[in-house]
Amino acid sequence: MVGIIEMDKVFSNKVNLLKALAIILVVSGHLEFSVFGMFPPYSFQLALFFFISGMLFKEKYIDDIKTYFIKRVKSLLVPYFGYEIVYILFTCIVFHYTGVFLAQPINLKNFFITPFLNGHQLLLCAPLWFVPQLFLTLIVFIFLMKLFRKIPDKYFKLILFSLLGFGAIPFIKYFGNNTLTLFIMKLMFSTFFVYLGYFYVKYIKDNYNIFSTRWFFGIVIFQSFLWLFNRDFDPSHGIGLSYVLVWGRFDDQIIVPILTAITGIWVSLFAVEILYPYFKDIKFFKYVGQTTYHIMANHVFVMFLITAFMYKIANKNMLINPDYIYGIYNPVQTTYLYFVLVMVICTYLGIFQKFIWKKITKKD
Repeated sequence: MVGIIEMDKVFSNKVNLLKALAIILVVSGHLEFSVFGMFPPYSFQLALFFFISGMLFKEKYIDDIKTYFIKRVKSLLVPYFGYEIVYILFTCIVFHYTGVFLAQPINLKNFFITPFLNGHQLLLCAPLWFVPQLFLTLIVFIFLMKLFRKIPDKYFKLILFSLLGFGAIPFIKYFGNNTLTLFIMKLMFSTFFVYLGYFYVKYIKDNYNIFSTRWFFGIVIFQSFLWLFNRDFDPSHGIGLSYVLVWGRFDDQIIVPILTAITGIWVSLFAVEILYPYFKDIKFFKYVGQTTYHIMANHVFVMFLITAFMYKIANKNMLINPDYIYGIYNPVQTTYLYFVLVMVICTYLGIFQKFIWKKITKKD
């Protein structure tokens, strides 16, 4: 019994470190540099978040979908709409001082509906588009798990979910990119990676060693072949291994984005296995893993504030427009300074926000 508890604790700690790595990949991607050299920004980090959600899925909820739905509303949507209110205020403050409105018009449609379509109604917290997408994905996933529960063959179920994932890009290319097809495509893509995380924990993690030297060199060789499809060297070249899931932008790729997402997830799992003994007791990385939601919500705004401050001390005028929301001051020299500052500020801001939220909910 003690051994099982200890194993569960190690698993939980490794997942937390994996979450920390995932959000580091998101922030570094928005600063346009890659943590893993063979994987350009936007090539797999969102798939990794969906994968982690699948790793944490508990089968008991298949028979209690109502409880699962309520839990996901509380953990995902309630803080999301809270952040919407906060960032509407921030957007209005920025507009007051600059005359630039970094958002879509504020109305009921953009507050309640747009989050489930593209989530870019407020540019200062645009990365939070992922949260409503995750909510929809998990609800679809649990219904599919209930529907497929009588299928005894685990590989047949894997094939069914794989058809969703590998069919997502051909689907939107065949039917065209519009509001409905984009909505369906994102669900197909994300549901596959949630199931892949579930499948890994249930059938692979304790039964097969996929982190051997042979696997490592196999993945490196395979990714080097995928790199032949990469064109992410200049904006005019296209995006290659990278893709923009929120807008369904895959350029002329059909299968490469799915494959590079899978290899990227493997590299992330491998990195955690290697680094865990050295990072498991470092509190900062624990905090990063525990505050991924808040880092996702706040990091673009923190980048924006840092940029405004740097322009101020340089006595220069800051160009503000929607295309510049991810822009930073002198990226050649400051990218890594931004990265460190954003990670530290957003992590400890997230800890403070969690503390305040606990105080509020205890009073209730």
